[in-house]
Amino acid sequence: MSGVSSNDTPHDAAGPAPAATAPDAPALQLGLNTFGDVTRDADGALQHPAVTLREVLEQGVVADQAGVDVLGIGEHHRPDFAVSAPDVVLAAIAGRTTRLRLASAVTVLSSDDPVRVFQRFATLDGLSGGRAEVILGRGSFTESFPLFGYDLSDYEVLFTEKLDLFSHLLAEEPVTWSGSTRAPMRGVEVHPRTASGGLTTWIGVGGNPESVVRAARYGMPLMMAIIGGPAHRFAPLADLYRRALTELGQGDLPIGVHSPGHVADTDARAREELWPHYEAMYSRLGRERGWGPTTRAHFEAEADEGALYVGSPETVARKIAESVRALGIRRFDLKYATGPMPHAQLVRSIELYGTKVGPMVRDMLA
Repeated sequence: MSGVSSNDTPHDAAGPAPAATAPDAPALQLGLNTFGDVTRDADGALQHPAVTLREVLEQGVVADQAGVDVLGIGEHHRPDFAVSAPDVVLAAIAGRTTRLRLASAVTVLSSDDPVRVFQRFATLDGLSGGRAEVILGRGSFTESFPLFGYDLSDYEVLFTEKLDLFSHLLAEEPVTWSGSTRAPMRGVEVHPRTASGGLTTWIGVGGNPESVVRAARYGMPLMMAIIGGPAHRFAPLADLYRRALTELGQGDLPIGVHSPGHVADTDARAREELWPHYEAMYSRLGRERGWGPTTRAHFEAEADEGALYVGSPETVARKIAESVRALGIRRFDLKYATGPMPHAQLVRSIELYGTKVGPMVRDMLA
């Protein structure tokens, strides 16, 4: 294969892994993501995570009613995020919605059991009438590794082998697989199976070309997390993915983008609502990771030209349309919750995104 390379090696002697099922959906999907950031009450005090979980449930109902295509919920294991079990929250949302697709964003596969991940999302798929999706990734935090007894020195091999196993589970046939991270499987059947025979599965990536090629090799749609800088910087990765798909004979598969933002009635209001919570979250992470202080100037620059989709419906729609054109993507997911934003502001953002931003984006692209 010319022009594409990777160090990933399949572990199944029975042959190459089957391609994942690509979403059967409109040409452009507009979704929302949340990590269940713990919110503040009317007096500014942090609420109990149980309150945030119930708020996320209500936000899912609002998204369904507003016409949003997909809701993705991320997995974390730290006090500032309420969701450690996205599939459980998504199942609760499934029971109160009818059309909204339900995804993880992301499932940290490195520190989980691929068989259990498949079973949980196949169960969600059955409960929701075929609306489940899973986005597999490494995650941007490492708390899950010591929590579940994994060594960070095995970071690469854990994800590589577990993704390979998961790719074989997607065939929903007896699995034969072996590797170094778990006992081998010899003709094992995994249940439940999905009604359609295919669980929609994406691979989430940052800016690593090797990860992009890996997604193409496994025939899985690509979800790119763009959290800083302009979207067009990722055009070479989108082109690499498409070239790899062609050379591997995988056919056409969608590319998606995940970026943070907030929608309000005006540009000024959106920025003023988001800024204090954006500053609180990034300053906290900065102290943990040794970054410099989060400044208002940086925030404004990301809102003007970078990866922050914040503003009125018209402003956010225009920026999404520009990203769709620049990258040729078929899915855009807005991370609508950043830091401890109040529930009421999040609900309004969801309503505007579904009822205003979505139709505007499609009109602009038409």
